[in-house]
Amino acid sequence: MELRELEYFVAICEELHFTRAAEKLGISQPALSRQMRALEDRLGVRLFDRLGKKIAITDAGEILKEESEKIFSNLQFIYEQIGELQKLKRGKLIIGVMSEELSQLASKVFLELHRKHPNVQLKITQSDNIEDMVIQNEVDLALTMPLENEQLTNIPLYNVEFYLAVPFNHPLAEKDKVDFEEIKDLPLVLSPVNHNCRKVIDIAANSLGFVIKPIIELTDVKSILSLVKAGIGATILPSKHLASDNAETLNVIKIVNPRICKEIAIVHHKDKYIGNVARSFMELLFDYVNEANLYEKESEIALIHS
Repeated sequence: MELRELEYFVAICEELHFTRAAEKLGISQPALSRQMRALEDRLGVRLFDRLGKKIAITDAGEILKEESEKIFSNLQFIYEQIGELQKLKRGKLIIGVMSEELSQLASKVFLELHRKHPNVQLKITQSDNIEDMVIQNEVDLALTMPLENEQLTNIPLYNVEFYLAVPFNHPLAEKDKVDFEEIKDLPLVLSPVNHNCRKVIDIAANSLGFVIKPIIELTDVKSILSLVKAGIGATILPSKHLASDNAETLNVIKIVNPRICKEIAIVHHKDKYIGNVARSFMELLFDYVNEANLYEKESEIALIHS
């Protein structure tokens, strides 16, 4: 049974006249009669009693009329709900993030999204297993380092450059840049091997044929910086962790050959439909990142040359 047949049937019920129903539907009366006879043959019942020029709805017809009205009412409700989604009057968005830093970024963008679209439901989930969450459709989008998987799409968001931070009395303190290979034998205070920042550093070291062996490993950035300020080694951290409040006690040195960068991307399943809520989030995210990156570059220049 097709919706078109039900539409024709309901029109006849409303008009109780084949000719008027045909005119209302914009088809010929013989075509409408053929459609109804075919529907009755398929159902095995009479839907209308034809009494000369008049028609009456049979008991079977009344059942079909009642259920058809429910179907069209539900369809209208579906159209209205989808329309609300398109206008961002409702909807749900789940963002997966790989770190607390990216969770804070998503939260800031969510505040703006909520301000513009207060009826949209928002959720952030932080996990070390982001790739599986995207593949299993447990999150709509993920903020993470690019994931090499043919099922996933990576949209570049921004790059974070890493710098060497040393106390002012360190042998390298007078330099404004340093080759990465010069760092390999330094006593370093770094994050653990399973930390995303450490992975970036280890990959760069492996590309040059050596292994980084820090003297101390800590997960907390503030603790790492405290030890370096106290003269216990040096550290390698993303630029945003080396804010201006560290400029009086640390010298920040650019790393070259190679530069060490961590790329952050928006990741989603390549077969997933990206709805209006997710698109709005991504637009706000790119706007926020563009503004933040401009400020960050100015801060880095001030740090490097302080």
